[in-house]
Amino acid sequence: MSEHRRKPPQPQGGGRAAARRGQSAPSGRRAAPRGTNGSLSETYGAGGDDSLYEGRAAARRAAQRSTGTGGSRRRAAEPAGRGPGRGRGRPAPPGKKRFIDYPRAGKYGAMRWVPSWRQVTALFIGFFGCLVAAAGIGYAVVAVPNPAEAATAQNNVYYWSDGTQMVATGGEVNRQIIAYEKIPKAMRYAVMSAENKTFETDSGVDPMGIARAVVNMAKGGQTQGGSTITQQYVKNAMLDDQSQTLSRKVKELFISVKVGASVEKEDIMRGYLNTAYFGRGAYGLQAAARTYFGEDAEKLNPSQCAFLAAVLKGATYYDPAGATSIDPAATPEANTKRATERWGWILDEMVKDKRLSPGTRAKYKDFPEIERPRSNAQLGGQIGYLVDTAKGYILNNTDITPKALERGGYEIHTTFDKNKVKELEAAVKKVRKEHIKPKLRPETDTHVQFGGASVNPKSGAIEAIYGGEDATKHFTNNADVTGAQVGSTFKPFVLAAAMTWGKRDADLDPEQAQDERTIVSPKSLYSGKNNLKIRDYDGTVWTNEEGKEWLQANDGDESYGSPPKYQIDLREAMRVSANSAFVQLGMDVGLNRVKEAAIEAGLKKDSLTGTSFPSFSIGISDPSAIRMAGSYATFAASGKQNDPFSVSKVEYEGLTKFDHEEIASPKEAFTADVADNVTDVLKTVVDKGTGTSAQLAGREVAGKTGTTDGNKSAWFVGYTPQLSTAISMYRMDDDESNKNRTFLEMYGTGGQKTIHGASFPAEIWHDYMEDALKNVPPKAFPEPQPIGVIVNDDPDPTPTPSVEESPEESPEPSPSPSQSEPVVPSPTPSDKPCKNPFDPTCQDTGGTDTGGTDTGGTDGGVTPTPSEPEDNTRGNQNGGLFGGPAG
Repeated sequence: MSEHRRKPPQPQGGGRAAARRGQSAPSGRRAAPRGTNGSLSETYGAGGDDSLYEGRAAARRAAQRSTGTGGSRRRAAEPAGRGPGRGRGRPAPPGKKRFIDYPRAGKYGAMRWVPSWRQVTALFIGFFGCLVAAAGIGYAVVAVPNPAEAATAQNNVYYWSDGTQMVATGGEVNRQIIAYEKIPKAMRYAVMSAENKTFETDSGVDPMGIARAVVNMAKGGQTQGGSTITQQYVKNAMLDDQSQTLSRKVKELFISVKVGASVEKEDIMRGYLNTAYFGRGAYGLQAAARTYFGEDAEKLNPSQCAFLAAVLKGATYYDPAGATSIDPAATPEANTKRATERWGWILDEMVKDKRLSPGTRAKYKDFPEIERPRSNAQLGGQIGYLVDTAKGYILNNTDITPKALERGGYEIHTTFDKNKVKELEAAVKKVRKEHIKPKLRPETDTHVQFGGASVNPKSGAIEAIYGGEDATKHFTNNADVTGAQVGSTFKPFVLAAAMTWGKRDADLDPEQAQDERTIVSPKSLYSGKNNLKIRDYDGTVWTNEEGKEWLQANDGDESYGSPPKYQIDLREAMRVSANSAFVQLGMDVGLNRVKEAAIEAGLKKDSLTGTSFPSFSIGISDPSAIRMAGSYATFAASGKQNDPFSVSKVEYEGLTKFDHEEIASPKEAFTADVADNVTDVLKTVVDKGTGTSAQLAGREVAGKTGTTDGNKSAWFVGYTPQLSTAISMYRMDDDESNKNRTFLEMYGTGGQKTIHGASFPAEIWHDYMEDALKNVPPKAFPEPQPIGVIVNDDPDPTPTPSVEESPEESPEPSPSPSQSEPVVPSPTPSDKPCKNPFDPTCQDTGGTDTGGTDTGGTDGGVTPTPSEPEDNTRGNQNGGLFGGPAG
């Protein structure tokens, strides 16, 4: 077949012709040579007889091939797919067999790479066999550890900044082993219904349980954990390594299978409930029963058992007392809600699993009563707050987990200065002892709280905090987030924004106004009028959601400056704490820029409230004392911002696990010109303004007082070049069983008509700073350079700042600056020439010199945001030192 297409091996044409003639000739006839029609020499070339012979031989061989004679040997030698007797693309006969026929012989194109069913089956059997062999080897090699060795926790040792030991605590073992018979049946059933329904029948691992957990998680519903009780027991009691690596998981799996096969279920359940961590430092059921309910484990009822089973999911988020130092989202309110939901779900699951009768379930409609936390006696006084602050910093800034920290063994070097902590506590105790008399004035002097923090401007190190009277009695750290509004201590951020980005031009369209701005000088003039009509930068009157015009009041309903415009410069407005001037300045600059300045200085974004309303500029936000001290430290450091930190180094078994120097990253929040001018203005507040009671002998001090609407909180925040400190004061019922905690008014507290930042907070600040800096040489602030343009430079005929008294009855004179009422007399003039007629230190030539002595006055209060109802339940929310997502 198709033999006529093949080329004969002879190079000469005669042979090929003879072959064709041999094939086409009839049977029995001889093919005629081409020479019949012409000369042989012409056809075959020289050597006619030999050529003729070769042609005939070729013809005979062709004839033989066509009839099959000798063809098999030739075909065997032909290349596959191209031999005689087959067309293109047909498979070649099999050659030498391979051990693995892949790619598959005899197949072409993609089919050569598709394995056969035999190959697939063999591969699966081989793979499965390898897994079985590996599992067998792993099962044989892995031994069951001794629980007694791995379940013993250690102490964490905390050190003062000087390297001396503060306390050894935090990892101590609060555990009492109890027998299986003393574990209530309801507790065992609650854990099984919540964590591992097949515990009594599984082999230590439950693949179907893991699959259910994944499916339920994808649906967003409540779910059992993917791990069995056996696995959790192995992890808690037998494995020192708590990492989430694949090798550790495999090891846990093998040990769990071995424990499930060799240990009785009763022993596994007893071991699990005796080693599990229930929060509040309680390891094991007996310690948990005493910690949460004040009784022995064997006396727990099903409702209490269901709660403890809920806490096993994670005490940080299910302990009703909260854990805001670890996560700001773990507030008492949020934790109580989560715990209540899971408690009810577990009881319902017990009924569904026929482990609790419906009638018994019906008895427990109310969430069980939980006892308040009891702290370790070692953590009394301020130590508990210091440890709490350091733990929060570690858990939010390192890869050390809460579980690892609870197991202990860490050496934690803090930034806290032992002497400064004692001195800050002593300053608060002095004021409390002398002025706060709850037995004498129960209506006004109960529930009084102070908070404080001191930060090093150069590094951001937190050198001291005051968290409350005693960490074993008062459980909220007052140095961190409390919800107390900061009032007028927020005004320096408005001034910094005005000198950084400038005010917008009313004559430009909104887009141009954002880009083309006028940098504001502290000498710029603004109205200090009480009930000032606030306008947006373009001149339109600001109205609330009800369409009412915004009239900004000053504290005490006082107007500053001379009529009719009541203009005062920003230095004077800061000195007397005029709300109206700074609210209007904030509108001119843009509240988004004011917010940005506060964040750049070091406040957390989530602590800033009402950022779209005029009153934002006068402190309706509630940052922590730590953050306020840190943000003012930015001005003290000429604009360099360092995040406050409380831990410098963490070591474990001689290895450094964390070093703050490796992550320290100071940034330029403001230029030196801006920061130094803010400092210069704040110096005026202390020298001859509302903060005179904070003056330190022989030292330059800059600071600001702050009081909020309703007299519900008062602050003083101030600094020297070496130390920045914030002091807060407020009244709040801190009984955590009261879910509707509120900030209480301080009218009459401490025997004073009203409480201002210039009173007790400034007094505490002064006493503390005197002691804290007694061995530190005085240092001057940098001389500020002129900055910006004097806006609104249209002086009134009578430029001397004055105070327009309100029609209300004048307050009685105060015996001391710290107790003064909201009256600010004109300052005593000096003899220096007046370059600026509104400089309060200049000789007054245009008005009447009162000749009075500056008593310091009081700071401006806060007018609440009309569109946002006052919320007095803002305690323990984001915005503190460690709160929340990073702002």
